[in-house]
Amino acid sequence: MRLLRALLRGATPGTASPGTIPQQVDFYSRFSPSPLSMKQFLDFGSENACEKTSFMFLRQELPVRLANIMKEISLLPDNLLRTPSVQLVQSWYVQSLQEILDFKDKSSEDSGAIHSFTDTVIKIRNRHNDVIPTMAQGVLEYKESFGIDAVTSQNVQYFLDRFYMSRISIRMLLNQHSLLFGGKSNPAHPKHIGSIDPNCNVVEVIRDGYESAKSLCDLYYMSSPELILEELNVKSPGQPMQVVYVPSHLYHMVFELFKNAMRATMEHNADRCIYPAIRVHVTLGNEDLTVKMSDRGGGVPMRKIDRLFNYMYSTAPRPRIETSRATPLLKQKTPIDAINGNKLFLLDQAGFGYGLPISRLYAQYFQGDLKLYSLEGYGTDAVIYIKALSTESIERLPVYNKAAWKHYKANHEADDWCVPSSEPKDMTTFRSM
Repeated sequence: MRLLRALLRGATPGTASPGTIPQQVDFYSRFSPSPLSMKQFLDFGSENACEKTSFMFLRQELPVRLANIMKEISLLPDNLLRTPSVQLVQSWYVQSLQEILDFKDKSSEDSGAIHSFTDTVIKIRNRHNDVIPTMAQGVLEYKESFGIDAVTSQNVQYFLDRFYMSRISIRMLLNQHSLLFGGKSNPAHPKHIGSIDPNCNVVEVIRDGYESAKSLCDLYYMSSPELILEELNVKSPGQPMQVVYVPSHLYHMVFELFKNAMRATMEHNADRCIYPAIRVHVTLGNEDLTVKMSDRGGGVPMRKIDRLFNYMYSTAPRPRIETSRATPLLKQKTPIDAINGNKLFLLDQAGFGYGLPISRLYAQYFQGDLKLYSLEGYGTDAVIYIKALSTESIERLPVYNKAAWKHYKANHEADDWCVPSSEPKDMTTFRSM
């Protein structure tokens, strides 16, 4: 909490007095976030869309979600906390929490306060646009200055998965409120409930992701693999493949996977100049919607599969950062979706190599998953699992509690399995025993 207090010493007049925010973080972090199902999001927006109700819920829920992850930020290594980028991210969270808490005593009957709250929600959403790349830059600064040992790598991996999942969930709440009550319609998607499509056509989103990745591939390699797409609707034979989902989340996942599959295919088959098609099979069952993407890009060894989801492991070159303003600006950002001007960016385009781990978090956010299965020398299958029922698509949220605290503080003892040595044993030693 020392950084929070330091930030508050420089707080502007009219904001919470020094000491208030650390106490509020301690208070709200004692509560667990309240996960919402896709059906609850949908029912609220379509049947009972009430700005006052949303105001009353968010002014309690947002501080809980912010405080829970702010407690975990404070448990990071001191040298990581001292990086300018991480301090900048912390300042955003402190400022946003302050602004939400300003409404805690406002009457729910005060229409002016409710309207002002919506403006604040939009301001907070925009302030946090660059949270992911800025935190990634802080981790990179730390890694380059101090290196990474096994324990720190494990803790940072644990933290970033939880931090970025928290960020996805907070942004979901901010987006829903701002899109429903922000006063701007969404003419491109008039049937969407906020950012949710009640009848998300999965095949259309997959094709959109393919076309976007194909354009990049054609630009770089002057060619690209074709798409062969098969679909099987077991749940409702003959009907379109539709689920209640956030199209931008699905687009993020498939675009990232297509881009990786295309690059592998083009480079693995460059000598033959014959590029096998990428095959996608979509199946909608009673419980799951499954998207399997198969490429002939040569695959990767089994030992490298886990590395592909590791934030600390990236073969990408160091990203170039603009220095014209405090917030790190990443060159060659690739917009993958825009909802009323709110763009998501694919991070590996900026050089951080976060595309796959962030995509997996989007899949897991509503109780799905993203897995990779590789045949070295042949190709890779990527599988996305999405809940078919909106009642089972429930937010997966990190909670700050004793178990989380122990994860950061516990001493990681030596492995209780033998670690293979790269050096052969001198067998004469054993013969003389």
